[in-house]
Amino acid sequence: MNMTVINLNLERCKGCGLCIGACPVDNLRIGGALNQQGIEYAEVIDPDRCTGCGMCFRICPDMAIEIQRKPSKAGSEVVG
Repeated sequence: MNMTVINLNLERCKGCGLCIGACPVDNLRIGGALNQQGIEYAEVIDPDRCTGCGMCFRICPDMAIEIQRKPSKAGSEVVG
């Protein structure tokens, strides 16, 4: 069971695609929708496929990606 959630800040994403290349399970893509700056931003293909490895978070130059543990009874915890 996947215990992490990827949160993408759509307004920070500049669509560079670095996260897409870094994902070991090919679970990110440029989605085709535009943010307020008119830029196509990255999106998660299947949230359940995310391994929570943090590679996308580490490579993003704009800090547009946050990885969190799924909420439990005690709340959520930021991982990256």
